[in-house]
Amino acid sequence: MTATLRATYLIETPLDPRKVAEVMAGEQSCGTFTRVEGETDALRERARAVVEAVDALEDVAQPGLPNAFLERTGISGTGGTGGTGGIWHRARVRIAFPCGNIGINLPTLAATLAGNLYDLGEVTGMRLERIALPWAYRNHFELPRYGIAGTRRATGVPVGALVGTILKPNVGMSAEDTAALVARLCAAGVDFIKDDEVCANPVHAPLAQRVPAVMAAVRSHRERTGKQVMVAFNITDETDAMRGHADLVEREGGNCVMVSLNWCGFSAVQTLRRHTGLAIHAHRNGYGAMSRAPLLGIGFQAYQTLWRLAGVDHMHVHGLQGKFAQPDAEVIESAHDCYTALASDAPASAPDDLVMPAFSSGQWAGTVPATWEAVGRDDLLFMAGGGILAHPDGPAAGVQSLRDAWQAVREGESLALAALHAPALAAALRFFGR
Repeated sequence: MTATLRATYLIETPLDPRKVAEVMAGEQSCGTFTRVEGETDALRERARAVVEAVDALEDVAQPGLPNAFLERTGISGTGGTGGTGGIWHRARVRIAFPCGNIGINLPTLAATLAGNLYDLGEVTGMRLERIALPWAYRNHFELPRYGIAGTRRATGVPVGALVGTILKPNVGMSAEDTAALVARLCAAGVDFIKDDEVCANPVHAPLAQRVPAVMAAVRSHRERTGKQVMVAFNITDETDAMRGHADLVEREGGNCVMVSLNWCGFSAVQTLRRHTGLAIHAHRNGYGAMSRAPLLGIGFQAYQTLWRLAGVDHMHVHGLQGKFAQPDAEVIESAHDCYTALASDAPASAPDDLVMPAFSSGQWAGTVPATWEAVGRDDLLFMAGGGILAHPDGPAAGVQSLRDAWQAVREGESLALAALHAPALAAALRFFGR
């Protein structure tokens, strides 16, 4: 396999960034801190990663992260020693990796692009920002089974945003109570319902009881109305248990499961994808620990690239003007990442590998205009927990307020004007906009 993939990093170092980039390339391919026996020129030509670009950014007077190696060696920054003073250089580095070093192996791909680099003694900042894959490599990995188009077909929503919600209270309800709430939400008109990430297989509502009870409510609604509501059951668990849970969902007529990606791992999600044809709703809880520090961790473009190779169908991006820490610009960029094919050189005949972004966290009718303006399309799951369940006129009015808002923005009408002939929207603006 002679193709190469490319990774872009943000680094901070007191040393020459060009020399540090070469250390990175060697460390993550065929080298170490010194040349070793057997590391021939021919081997290096075949297997060594190549530094393609080092773009200097700003210099700073203080390091972003502590570094015992630099302290031991007395290096604190260009022009300074002994742990105080000096200059730290920031740079953006692009490295090309031979795909043949990695093979069709997602965990090893992650280890290569985001492994020991974080521990290098030469850096006080390291962040994997972007991954670019050739189609010849991407094509060997899993594709979404539903993605955007399939999710629309499964829910019967050919146009418009899919209105979804999260079961609340998060935990504590029995299987019967959960099913009753699902029946109420189905009647309210939602397209999508998901478990909370902290509710998987609790003793008070085990999946063995909850899935049949909930799906009975979903089937009853479908028989009355013809509408199949998609329910993402949280089956996060060890691998064999997840396969069993997915089988149960499928037997009961469900079409979606949810997984907490970071705690299950690449191999488990790949195994689940190959085992089931259900949609996989990918929940990224814990991603903040990997992303919030600007000079550490992994950016969403790189993160979602790795998980899309596992074949997920939906990716959480948080929500605009929401309750979490991410700036709106990051949410917007994350959504566009989901709409972008992983391989820019994919042939026209290649299957679609786009995934549906899931907007959540503090969403209600009032955040719809910002979402529409930023994204420019409604191929998304717009999920409101409190925005539906806490609407003063009940969940049905909460759902209607969201639909009213989406209709208004699609027609270029302000929410205030639309509210004059949309009472559910008017009530939402009064209640949530206080």
